[in-house]
Amino acid sequence: MALLALDLVGVFAFALSGGLAAVRKRFDVVGVLVLAAAAGLGGGILRDVLIGAVPPVNISDWRLLAAATAAGLLTFFFHPRVSRIQQLVLVLDAVGLGLFAVAGTLKALELGTTPHTAVVVGVLTGVGGGAIRDLLAGEPPRVLAHRELYAIPAVLGASVVAVAWWAGVAHPAITWGSVALVVTLRLLALWRNWQAPAPRPPLG
Repeated sequence: MALLALDLVGVFAFALSGGLAAVRKRFDVVGVLVLAAAAGLGGGILRDVLIGAVPPVNISDWRLLAAATAAGLLTFFFHPRVSRIQQLVLVLDAVGLGLFAVAGTLKALELGTTPHTAVVVGVLTGVGGGAIRDLLAGEPPRVLAHRELYAIPAVLGASVVAVAWWAGVAHPAITWGSVALVVTLRLLALWRNWQAPAPRPPLG
């Protein structure tokens, strides 16, 4: 039940970010729904394919499909002023990143993967939907662009969940605390302009 709750909230949050990104690009209703579905469902589909849980729950569970569709329709009909959309997209993207990174890690662990494999699956789940959204919107994926701290918070949150599971102390408080950790680090990185290390420029 906890995993389903994480999936539902994550799908809705990421789908809202996809829908709002489509509105900012002035896509029509089909484009808004497609981008919302891609952002909301893409990471979970990637997760399930990686761990062999097919067909992916994101296309077989009507509740997840309904959450993505509802988020797309919500953004199409009730989106805020265009000048405010970008900031809201970033916040929703951070929420989706945290929820999906943790949910992906948990699902991989429940299916018997090793902790380090679960972390990789969790991170790919977290960044997958956002990357697909950005590519369809004609923008470089945030996970790769501008040295933003994007994947690193997901790695930390997923690692906390995996270590707690390995130590036998998994608890809902740790699960939701890990989500909060990812979201907080991501938002702090945006606010403080923290950046990932980059290679030194070539000499000469």
